[in-house]
Amino acid sequence: MSASSVSIHDTLCDQKQAVSFRLLLGLYGIIPVCLLLQCFDHWFWQDYLRNNLPSNPFHFVLFQILFGTPHIIASNIVLVSNPDYLKHYKRHIILMTVAIAIAYVLGNMLLPYRVLFILVATWTIYHVLKQQYGVARGVCQLPDWAFKLLLYLSVMAGVAIYVGIFLRNSLGIGQVFWIKYAATIGCLMLLVAAVVCQHYITTQFGRWFYWSNVFLVITSFYLYQQQHYFMAVLVPRFVHDATAYIFYVTHDYNKHHRQPKNFIYRYAARCNFHIFIVLPLISFFLTFVLLAYGDAIVNLITRYLLGVEFYKVVTLGFLGYLALMHYYMEALTWQKDSPYRKFIAFSK
Repeated sequence: MSASSVSIHDTLCDQKQAVSFRLLLGLYGIIPVCLLLQCFDHWFWQDYLRNNLPSNPFHFVLFQILFGTPHIIASNIVLVSNPDYLKHYKRHIILMTVAIAIAYVLGNMLLPYRVLFILVATWTIYHVLKQQYGVARGVCQLPDWAFKLLLYLSVMAGVAIYVGIFLRNSLGIGQVFWIKYAATIGCLMLLVAAVVCQHYITTQFGRWFYWSNVFLVITSFYLYQQQHYFMAVLVPRFVHDATAYIFYVTHDYNKHHRQPKNFIYRYAARCNFHIFIVLPLISFFLTFVLLAYGDAIVNLITRYLLGVEFYKVVTLGFLGYLALMHYYMEALTWQKDSPYRKFIAFSK
């Protein structure tokens, strides 16, 4: 889910479920939890967690199944399973598919791997943080320039942290130094900007949201510096994914609870599955199947038909395509005048 801005004043009189800003704020509770775990780990557990949790979270299969990919699949399911949305965004989907294909071919031909990685990492971090700042903006009522300033500084720091974590094994000592330096400068500038801009927020609730987003980045930076790479990624990943699912499930409930409008919820109604669990259940199941068996199944077919195997067609190719499509489409589908927003209301 991505939003440039949502408002606590947005209401839909005919909807039964609303996205609770208190619930969204509660997700940031992962920040003190991870900080306490890091402190206990260092003080009492002799860095057991740091030494035993995967240094790259995506080497941990359970992490891949629980975070990142499921909400990407869920967002694509919402898009393609509703004929009205598919028709409305058909042109965007086709153009973006062509753009991804061209970028993939040209990128692999012309750009080094690290450059490609940094470009995708930047889009990923921008997507993650724009969602969180967009949601908070509706509560904080920040002016546009302050919103963009905080967002871009957060992205600057976030990209440095992301690159520092995921490329660290291939970086030299000097490169690591400059990446940490960039992350440090980005976080310091973010803190200064946050202090300067906080006077625009007139409510205590807004201040909680405001500083929660700032400390989302600062906490990730601190955990990165402490070499708790797993938790450094977990903090923003959990908040982002859980926020997205709250929006998706609320949307689907309001759209389908009276009369199912697509085949998924018609079958779910026959099986007496509650609407709240349908999309998470399907998306987590598909994530598990695709990650665990996708490449093997494709290679089994290609070996039989063509006598060759292909490298990570599903886990890199197909899921990568879905991720990039997700980043692009979510910036459109949750705009205030979009069809999605007809089925979303907000409450404090």
